[in-house]
Amino acid sequence: MPARTMPASQNKPGKELYEFGPFCVDAGKEILLRAGEPVPLTPKTFQILLVLVRHSNEVVTKDDLMKAVWPDTFVEEANLSRNIFMLRRALGDSMQDRYIVTVPGRGYRLAESVRLLPEQEVSVVAASHARVQVQVREGKPWARIAAAAVLALAIAAGGIRLFWHRAPILTEQDTIVLADFANSTGDAVFDGTLRQGLAVQLEQSPFLSLVSDARIGQTLKLMGRPPDVALTGEAAREVCERTGGSAVLEGSIASLGNQYVIGLKATNCRTGEVLDEEQVQASRKEDVLSAVGQIASRFRRRAGESRATLQQHDKPLEEATTSSLEALKAYSAAINVAFSRGWTDGIPLFQRAIEIDPNFAMAHAHLGLWYSSLGEQELAIEETKKAYELRERASDRESFFILAMYHRHVTGNLEKQVETLHSWSQMYPRDTDSHGLLSGFGNQGIGRYEESIEEALKSTTLDPDFGPGYINRGFSQLYLGRLNDAQKTLQEAAQRHKEIPELMLLRYHIAFLRGDRAEMERAAAAARGKPGAEDWMLHSESLVAAHEGQLARARELSQQAVQLAQQTGEQERAATYDAAVAVWEAFYGQNAGAQRDATAALKLSKGRDVEYAAAFAFAQTGDLSRADALASDLQKRFPEDTSVQFSYLPTLRGMLALSHHDAAKALAELQMAEREELWETGLSFFAFFGNMYPAYVRGEAYLAQGKTKEAAAEFQKFVDHPGMVIADPVGVMARRGLAKLNNQRLAVSFQSP
Repeated sequence: MPARTMPASQNKPGKELYEFGPFCVDAGKEILLRAGEPVPLTPKTFQILLVLVRHSNEVVTKDDLMKAVWPDTFVEEANLSRNIFMLRRALGDSMQDRYIVTVPGRGYRLAESVRLLPEQEVSVVAASHARVQVQVREGKPWARIAAAAVLALAIAAGGIRLFWHRAPILTEQDTIVLADFANSTGDAVFDGTLRQGLAVQLEQSPFLSLVSDARIGQTLKLMGRPPDVALTGEAAREVCERTGGSAVLEGSIASLGNQYVIGLKATNCRTGEVLDEEQVQASRKEDVLSAVGQIASRFRRRAGESRATLQQHDKPLEEATTSSLEALKAYSAAINVAFSRGWTDGIPLFQRAIEIDPNFAMAHAHLGLWYSSLGEQELAIEETKKAYELRERASDRESFFILAMYHRHVTGNLEKQVETLHSWSQMYPRDTDSHGLLSGFGNQGIGRYEESIEEALKSTTLDPDFGPGYINRGFSQLYLGRLNDAQKTLQEAAQRHKEIPELMLLRYHIAFLRGDRAEMERAAAAARGKPGAEDWMLHSESLVAAHEGQLARARELSQQAVQLAQQTGEQERAATYDAAVAVWEAFYGQNAGAQRDATAALKLSKGRDVEYAAAFAFAQTGDLSRADALASDLQKRFPEDTSVQFSYLPTLRGMLALSHHDAAKALAELQMAEREELWETGLSFFAFFGNMYPAYVRGEAYLAQGKTKEAAAEFQKFVDHPGMVIADPVGVMARRGLAKLNNQRLAVSFQSP
């Protein structure tokens, strides 16, 4: 920013007297009086006060203050912070910023009006590479004009500089390990909370990059330490070195009377050199989060971030997250538990954070994400809507996350989700989460599997311990039929000691497509007893049994999956498993069972995917009125949803038209899905069935018209894309249709003369 010059003082030496509130400041004698009694100050503290007094009600930047008070000496901002603290104590601030106001990211100002006592003289002193002094006595206007001219020329020539440039301590290629705060206050509410708050504040920066908690936990395991051990001192430095980080940030909080002192130290993790130290004070417990935000802003500037991005992305912490320490503590614990032990364990803590602060936008957003990951789409929609309504209470980075989740869960418009994620990744190119989400259902749900793989690779390049990157890459390779590539992805994940439910399922599906029964059994065994994995695996085993015609076994496995899901209160997840049974029963002509199970599923949940699967079962068994009602409900509730508009509704309307013996109308309805039929559906994303159903119904429509060649081409798609179908019994039906057509052609050829 442009240099500021200190305005002229208007007293003769020894006669420069100011008054504000109960205080009198004698500049010549360097004395501060309160009600006539001297208040002891160090010389540097007095000089800071004098600069602020001379600029009452104006913001004085920290750089200006340091250059004015230490004109010929290099000092750290920590010196300024300590002197500001001592000055505040001397003034007896009983409430935060009563006299001296901290302006985050800029500097300080004296909040009191100052009265200059009579017999004035102007003295302008500004510091630069050389000091310029101009003294002007009152009553000589030509001299004041000359002084102004001298100052103007000096400023124009760059001779007067109160803005002090210092070399940045980091570059855009560096990464930071954020250590735990050292808490000597005895108040447990600060444990984990301040680190989370600092992380939120620093993650607003497009310049900085923090080593993820998942990677820190994994590194601690390799060091033979628990992944949730306190990260301090030498352990933090070793983690930093092992992860290729550049610096460790260590925070601290201590009590000083009724006040708090918050510190931050950046250390080169290889040399131990202290790169930066910052310190701020908070007068009350309620002001600690604000102080953490201030210290984060200072560090970002010292690290080397541009003023432009600092001004654009520096939302106060209490506005970017929550003003409640207790809510932030619960949120921090939820994040740690969700990533270390699993989604189910983290949900109650997110709920606790929301109970404390119902306006905590990111707690709602994360809760929505975890619900979605568990297959609870209705709950995900509810929480994501709340986050979207509260999105002004989030940083820019978090707003991208909330908007992306809104399009993923609420509108279902995946093209808008991908557009949002691209904007996020452009603004924050080193943000793992944006690339990870781009590798997931956003691109998979619109058939961009190559882009999904590319984004997944970006995410794991940025963070080799980012589990979703391996999951999404492996499944996109599976959908493309690249089983060898998917197997290699599994091996890479295994090298990072990743034991994630989705990776267990990926292993099982690859083995199924390869016909490797022993590997399928090993994968299934690995999931037993693991919350979030066991019921999912049982559901997959149920699909395989149905695919192989073992319908009694398939039902038994599915019932076990439903019971496990219900034991943890996951009603929509259980309903999806019931709906899967209804679909394969309908394929195999077990109409009564299909209608019964579809009805049971709808009693548990009216979720989008449950309704679609139930409607498909009803349409397949001839219960057209219920199928039509569910289709209408989906159209009404999800007018933008990609899966609904380009797969679910065309399929259901095509089936209804076929049931009314109107094959031409069925083909017309299905035309909407022709380009999109290889896109992954929301149902398949969680439950591994429901892909390519428009192609199957189209094949049936061509059969109804007697167009056997066209029908065979549709059924052949299921043979050509096994990774899209996996064990879904629709593949059995398509192969049966293809075999029937082939037999008919053979019969015709034998009958020909």
